[in-house]
Amino acid sequence: MVFIAGPRQAGKTTFTQMVAEIFTNSLYFNWDIIENKRQLIENPYFYEDINRKDSSLPLIIFDELHKYAHWKNYLKGVYDRDKDNYKFIVSGSGRLDIKQKGGDSLAGRYLLFYLWPFTLAELAGRNLPFDEFMLNPQFTGEASPITFDIWNNLSAYSGFPDPYLNAEKHFYRLWTKTYKKQLLREDIADLITLRKSDTLEILFSILHSKIGNPLSVASLSRDLQVAFDSIKKWLGLFERFFMVFQISPWSKKISRALTKEKKLYLYDYGGIESEPVKFENMVALELWRAVANWNDLGLGEFSLHYVRNREKEEVDFLIAEGNNALLLVETKYSDETPTKQLRKFQSILRIPSVQLINKENVCKLLSNESLKILVISADRWLSLLP
Repeated sequence: MVFIAGPRQAGKTTFTQMVAEIFTNSLYFNWDIIENKRQLIENPYFYEDINRKDSSLPLIIFDELHKYAHWKNYLKGVYDRDKDNYKFIVSGSGRLDIKQKGGDSLAGRYLLFYLWPFTLAELAGRNLPFDEFMLNPQFTGEASPITFDIWNNLSAYSGFPDPYLNAEKHFYRLWTKTYKKQLLREDIADLITLRKSDTLEILFSILHSKIGNPLSVASLSRDLQVAFDSIKKWLGLFERFFMVFQISPWSKKISRALTKEKKLYLYDYGGIESEPVKFENMVALELWRAVANWNDLGLGEFSLHYVRNREKEEVDFLIAEGNNALLLVETKYSDETPTKQLRKFQSILRIPSVQLINKENVCKLLSNESLKILVISADRWLSLLP
């Protein structure tokens, strides 16, 4: 089976319907539709009733099935019984995390992929081959007149398909208000006590001011007068429903490491008021998407981090494979001079380094002792990211 997870309204249903067009025989099931739900409860193998147009294997799409209490056991039975007779796609706005307690294991029965909101690399269609990127992460490529416009549209409307394609600020405001309400008051509220739902919304609103800084759960607990474990649980729910993602610090080969606190970013970043903070969040999502896709495709075991020492010197991002640091990425809204921190950590780690600028037509390769730092327009570099 193929599992497709990702944020609500990122386009999973549209994508699965596009895949279904490749198949002569297909059936779409959605747990949120009462009639579909009744079909499954009354007849677990309801998909056998499909009217086939030829002898090819049908594609069965299960959407939001993870909301069914016994979904893992159900899919295990379906797969073991019919894996040779059907193709299965399972999509959902939760993480489809089979490690959650309860139910039987689906190990060996599925491949998990993520579908993210639009990113610049996807929209520009200029991606470098993965091997070429790994050989030289300080690539420059040719400037394109369209990438800066795409980048600005992403900044204004986020990468979620509906507001991005609508391209109207008032529509984005209405969309994001409804989007947060659906997640906080419906999807997530179902998993916590009702009396805590208001505090949950307050917590999420506070997170906008914490973007890009090490996140102290203890400080949030004191501010909201809510138990430490509750705050930690709620942050986990925000991650589970793809409202936020967190990156951990990189400490290997960095002496005097300061903290184990993670940095947090939003998937829906369009409403961030500070332009430099929004810029960092946008870069974070582009890198997060790339690393996740590389892992999904079996290209390695990649991870995204930040670097910070006890002197509070910091570089925004570090891409690693296993225990090996591969690339440092710093964001500066307008400063074209490599930061002191980037120079320092590059000298320690001895790896390629890039400083991304929110300006058009910047591309400089500057010396740092025997190494080089690429200072480049974010839209130019990110549009080529595999």
